Amino acid sequence: MEVGGMLPSHSQEEISPIKEGDYVGEDGLIRCGVCGKRKQFKIEISGFKKIVPCICKCRSDEIEKEKQKDEHEQRMHAINRLKDASMMASKFRDADFSGYKVREENQEAYKLALNYVKKFREMKEKNQGLLLYGPVGTGKSFTAACIANALMEQNITVIMTSFVKILQDIGTGDEASYIQILNSASLLIIDDLGAERNTDYALEKVYNVIDSRIRTDKPMILTTNLELSEMLQTTDIRYRRVYDRIFETCYPVEMPGKSFRQIEAAQRFNDMKELLQ
Repeated sequence: MEVGGMLPSHSQEEISPIKEGDYVGEDGLIRCGVCGKRKQFKIEISGFKKIVPCICKCRSDEIEKEKQKDEHEQRMHAINRLKDASMMASKFRDADFSGYKVREENQEAYKLALNYVKKFREMKEKNQGLLLYGPVGTGKSFTAACIANALMEQNITVIMTSFVKILQDIGTGDEASYIQILNSASLLIIDDLGAERNTDYALEKVYNVIDSRIRTDKPMILTTNLELSEMLQTTDIRYRRVYDRIFETCYPVEMPGKSFRQIEAAQRFNDMKELLQ
């Protein structure tokens, strides 16, 4: 016996809506036409018997899916807000380990970056950062961005900028307030150490940013095209004080190999050559 034209009560419709195909079981209660589970049950209050609605398995699954969808949308909204506040360049916002081009030269750095994300709580407690160094185009910035995005997906605050941008921003605003903003994030990533102007002014500002970050006991990740030996063996006191401060908390990770951009350009050249011949 199908329910047919029976009009469900408002509460019944809200909790477990009656649909075409639902039927009345032998116990006189409405059952779901899909899963067969009850949409009603009987209760007795002060001697009065009453039929009240309940949720069948189908409706329970629907509610769970709706809940998961809402939670996903809220999570994505929170992540996007973190990325909006991260200062990250738009080209890095979609950087993800799933798109990482692993090759022999960067395999070790790739594994280390993944482990840094997995163990970030411990890294933060120990104020342990990274220094990604190597030639131009070997994926240092992309690796740092993968770390940043993976952490922001865990609702961890990250700021990713460059020393060149920092110097520009400091030059047009309040230095102390700006550095305070940088230090508010759980992880600070600064790209292209050494690309800034090598003036006493620039070096002093770079030192101030690094020194203040270390004093907050929060980790940072730096990338640079400089060679490790160049940083370790410099005799210039202006650079020495900067590099010494960095090595106090940043573990050096080499990213050697040929430039990805050069490899891709060579591949495009070969592809075009084959097409045109």
